[in-house]
Amino acid sequence: MQDKKIALVHDHLNQMGGAEKVLLEFHHIFPKSPIYSLIYNKNKVPLFKDCKIITSLLQKTPGSFNFFRWFLTFMPSAWESFDFSKYDIVLSSTSALAKGIITPSKSLHFCYCHTPTRYLWSDTHEYVNSLRIPGLMKRILILELKKLRAWDFSAAQRVDYFIANSHFVAERIRKYYRRNAHVIYPPVNVHKCYSNPQRKKYYIVVSRIRPYKKVDLIVRAFNQLKLPIKIIGGGEYLDALKRMAKPNIQFLGEISDAEKYKYLSQAKAFIHPQEEDFGISAVEALASGCPVIAYGSGGVLETIENQKTGLFFEEQKWESLAEAVLDFDKFDFNHDFIKDSASRFSVQRFKDEIKGFIEDKLNQKKLPLEYEN
Repeated sequence: MQDKKIALVHDHLNQMGGAEKVLLEFHHIFPKSPIYSLIYNKNKVPLFKDCKIITSLLQKTPGSFNFFRWFLTFMPSAWESFDFSKYDIVLSSTSALAKGIITPSKSLHFCYCHTPTRYLWSDTHEYVNSLRIPGLMKRILILELKKLRAWDFSAAQRVDYFIANSHFVAERIRKYYRRNAHVIYPPVNVHKCYSNPQRKKYYIVVSRIRPYKKVDLIVRAFNQLKLPIKIIGGGEYLDALKRMAKPNIQFLGEISDAEKYKYLSQAKAFIHPQEEDFGISAVEALASGCPVIAYGSGGVLETIENQKTGLFFEEQKWESLAEAVLDFDKFDFNHDFIKDSASRFSVQRFKDEIKGFIEDKLNQKKLPLEYEN
């Protein structure tokens, strides 16, 4: 691919999470490729400071940084306004609308899809109900989302090849977009994680504090259990959860990766109450030799072995989580076995699989076409 012009695409660079870590590895694979994004807040994503980043008109639109979600109706046209005519390969990273870019017929668009756009498909009503807006505005928003859903489906048909971050997401791509997807698990810095044989008695959570992450279930369960737990992460519902929590629950906020790995290495168990498309934080816990107590749905079914590297609970309710925590001590978990189970999600494996998949499709494109007489 050395002679190919390649562009990278990402929804928006205004936070640092699992999707942004995937993009960072794309940059490491293709360091000379520019990154296209709707907006770029350099203070929020300092790891991209040395990248060439091309933004849309929303970058200079007043209010776009602080009220980004309110520009939803303008995003399709913003994505379609980018010019990719000089590129042979476009690699997009998206859980929202970046798949809607328009690429020339000569190029190949590979879309690494973290999930079909949640607020348009699986979580529409939950998303609308979570907004603190009057009922009339919610009804208007539902109509706008309906229009955007039609655009999103049409945009998905422009992609040449979908790559899903789990089999769970591949099934959702098939359901909502009627497209097949090749599965490549995301990169996890398993080599940076380590296991401490001297385990402490606290449980741990690493998560953004948002409604769909279900951290409130953890607070409710541990308020009753009165067991020590540390919650790492920030978000718009952090203050509300702090007011709800009892003293045994400690909020550490947003901390460095080094501090996070230290806490994971010493924790008794990692709590994962949400349905994730993959669940990078849960795999980081495994790489730290830390067993995971998880809601048995989504990507964790592909990363965790029940009663070997973790424990599943069946209902997404605090009572079901609390019961699993109480059952946890009945099992003898091998921390070395747990750590070894995470090795298949390494960064190098991810790089090799991404390059291999793209090169394979490029070679297929070079093959002469055969026509029936």
